[in-house]
Amino acid sequence: MRDATERAAARTGSLEAADIRAGVALARGKDHPVMPAVITMGEVGSWQALLAMSAGTLAWGLLTRDRALAETGGRMLAAGTLASLVKTSLKRTLHRTRPNVLMDTGRYARGPFGPNDGPWQSFPSGHAALSVAVARAVARARPGLSGPAYATAAGVVAVQLVRGAHFPADVAAGALIGLAAEAATDRLVSARLPQRAEQAP
Repeated sequence: MRDATERAAARTGSLEAADIRAGVALARGKDHPVMPAVITMGEVGSWQALLAMSAGTLAWGLLTRDRALAETGGRMLAAGTLASLVKTSLKRTLHRTRPNVLMDTGRYARGPFGPNDGPWQSFPSGHAALSVAVARAVARARPGLSGPAYATAAGVVAVQLVRGAHFPADVAAGALIGLAAEAATDRLVSARLPQRAEQAP
């Protein structure tokens, strides 16, 4: 594994080489018996789980006529959806093999386009993008929940590294996508809120 890592690093620039070495080092325990349980917990950051949670929060707020809760759910859903669209577009435009592929097969490749297949879609991390987007939306709407929201997102990101699903640069890019997606949707939501306040009797 060390030889494969060094061969991959030698074919890249210094920053990418450092990223490769760090990704492999962080994932050295990916085959530990406890890892399946860790991976299961990390799936709280999957797009299916987060978008379902966001939609559920919005629906419950609407059903109970809790305007603040509905707004929180709407913000979560909007930020998560935009982050998902951006990360999916990037995954289909750029390919990069995952750390676990390098570790298990010795193969590392990256570049434009490529196979639309999971092992080739390390960049960017979708879990990081959606987790950060939704956590930021929760923190903005409910500041009192910012600690648990950010801690959960950080946990999801850490799982992606230790399981060998992503290199550090992948999760950093995903987190930036999440922050940008939430900021963009916040501008849209904030622009509409004054209009609603003016229209209210």
